[in-house]
Amino acid sequence: MKHEKIAPPGKTTSSWADDDDPCAGAHGAMDLATEIMNIMEQGILVWSKDGICELHNTRIFDVLELTGGDLQIGSEREEFRERALARGEMSAEDRRMSEAQIRAHQPYSFDRHLPSGRVVLTNGRPARGGGYVVTFTDVTEARRVAREIAKAKQDAEDAELRAREVLASERARQNEARMLGQLDEWLQSCKSLNELYMIVSRFMERLLPGSKGELYIYSNSRDALDGVCNWNTIDLHQSIAADSCWALRRGRAYEFEADGLCFVCDHVEAHNHGVDTNEYICVPIVAHGDTVGLMHMRFDHASDGAAHVRDSAQFAVRCGEHISMAIANVKLRDELHDQSIRDPLTGLYNRRYFMDAIRREISMSDRRGRTFGLISFDADKFKNFNDNHGHDAGDMVLRAIGTRLQEVMNNGETACRFGGEEFAVLVPEASLEKTVDLAETLRDAIAATQVRYLDGPLPRVTISAGVSSYPNCGNTPQALLKRADEALYRAKEDGRNCVRTATAKKAAKSKPR
Repeated sequence: MKHEKIAPPGKTTSSWADDDDPCAGAHGAMDLATEIMNIMEQGILVWSKDGICELHNTRIFDVLELTGGDLQIGSEREEFRERALARGEMSAEDRRMSEAQIRAHQPYSFDRHLPSGRVVLTNGRPARGGGYVVTFTDVTEARRVAREIAKAKQDAEDAELRAREVLASERARQNEARMLGQLDEWLQSCKSLNELYMIVSRFMERLLPGSKGELYIYSNSRDALDGVCNWNTIDLHQSIAADSCWALRRGRAYEFEADGLCFVCDHVEAHNHGVDTNEYICVPIVAHGDTVGLMHMRFDHASDGAAHVRDSAQFAVRCGEHISMAIANVKLRDELHDQSIRDPLTGLYNRRYFMDAIRREISMSDRRGRTFGLISFDADKFKNFNDNHGHDAGDMVLRAIGTRLQEVMNNGETACRFGGEEFAVLVPEASLEKTVDLAETLRDAIAATQVRYLDGPLPRVTISAGVSSYPNCGNTPQALLKRADEALYRAKEDGRNCVRTATAKKAAKSKPR
């Protein structure tokens, strides 16, 4: 009796019979694998241990832009890679790297850049038996997005860096403005040039701590510049020649760099600073169109002390501009002050200043319980010089008396021209006897002075002087001058060219009871 096979639910008899056939099952699995490989987005290629193509899907032709003759079962891997290298899809470096990995039976990965511009990621993975399974994935869009993201990130980083630089520059600018404002405030508060030079030294070593510098000011003769202050160095020279600096010759700041088209200033070569002079800057001190001096600076780049400024050299130029104006202002103020308190002909103090000096001396003498003397004198027969030789000759005589007076009075005395040929001298902390001795010394010095006018000498100049003292001769400037003038008149009456002393003031009489 013959038995029939009964098919399981869902299976036909024929299909169930195929399941029992081993060959039929293998072919079915292969067809299913091929169908799955063909519908994948990736191109798939299987190489044998010997580098022979054993399997590939149809997607690989679209991904790698190949034709049927470029790849088929039995193609050699070397030939395939040579063709890719020739088309420029694979670089020589990627080939060397991947071949090294294949020899070591290790995974490899690189990008193929197709002629159309598409990018295909190539991933090789070793299989059992020595073969390789290679997948080819189109990553063109992914790489584009990655580049855009990287560019956007770089742009953002660059923008952030620029913002930080702008912020740092603005902070440095504000810091520079603040420091220059402080410098201006102190410079405008100076009452003398010496005080100004002291402030410049102190401020520059704080504003530019990594710098070494000196400040030079033109002498009255304008043939040299005198060293007036320095900072962070002892290299302050007594004087430098006016034409020894390129900055002064060119009328603008001169920055020397050994690597540039530059020439060392003569004053730098003549005065060895004891340090390398590869870089320095010279800044003319110019105010109101007049060059009044020079600032010479060297920078220590190893020091981070000047990190709070953007450019040390440019900041030094700005400091020079502020210092220039301050020096000009102090000089102008001194000139105006001198004009207000000094006699323009002799250079001695005028009457207004002299009266204030007497008041100050009276106040000081009262506090300290001391005395002082007063000398009043004039030139004998001065009218004859004007009448016989002219007013210019009279001015020569007055200037000669002023010069001799300044030479003799060198211990703190205050000399004054009251007007015409009348002069006065305040002698601090002096008794009546000491004041008389000084007056005699002055009389002898003037009598020994030879005044020349035009082509010949003028007649001998003599003076008559009267001396008073505080408090014996009075308690006010007017009283002291009156007593000194009275003594002067007696000297005139006694034959001129002599010194007479004032009589002490009379004590106030008490009323009878």
